[in-house]
Amino acid sequence: MLAPLRASGRVTAAAVLMVSWVALLWALEVVDVVSGHRLDSLGIEPRRPGELVDIVPSAFTHFGFGHVASNTLPLLVLGFIAALRGIARFLMVCLTVMVIGGLGVWLVAPAHTNTAGASGVIFGLFGYLLVRGFVDRRALDIVVGLLVGVLYGSILWGVLPSATGVSWQGHLFGLLGGVAAAFLFRERTPGTPAAR
Repeated sequence: MLAPLRASGRVTAAAVLMVSWVALLWALEVVDVVSGHRLDSLGIEPRRPGELVDIVPSAFTHFGFGHVASNTLPLLVLGFIAALRGIARFLMVCLTVMVIGGLGVWLVAPAHTNTAGASGVIFGLFGYLLVRGFVDRRALDIVVGLLVGVLYGSILWGVLPSATGVSWQGHLFGLLGGVAAAFLFRERTPGTPAAR
């Protein structure tokens, strides 16, 4: 009897979280423009020790409204789907993606570049949703992962060094971070033996 109420609460919480997250990205870009693009300094410049503190903030800053706009819909959709399984778990997944993706950019991006934006998180959520069902052994999540793969699978081209001015490193390491997060935060169903 309480299951529909719990499901409704999860849907509402996931929707509010993702709309708020995207609104924050747009608000930060307004602040960036008004301040003469001062927030652009929160991007990651590779292999400079002081830049390590920008690994998480870089996922919230963008280089123009077009950049935010291109990330808005996939972040809303993939984030909403991922957050339905629980907000705390979702936030830990996102933090893992940001750290692994950001460290990857910091280590391997070309010198004298500045990387920012939510696309690493988007690739991470894609990877997470793609494998989560297999890791958790949940049939519904496997179906969701397959649907996500069909709908957004073309983004995998973004992990290849093909487009100038696009951080394939952020995409690749974000994707790897999402896959890692699926294993780190796997949900054991009753009767599933723990790994030894």
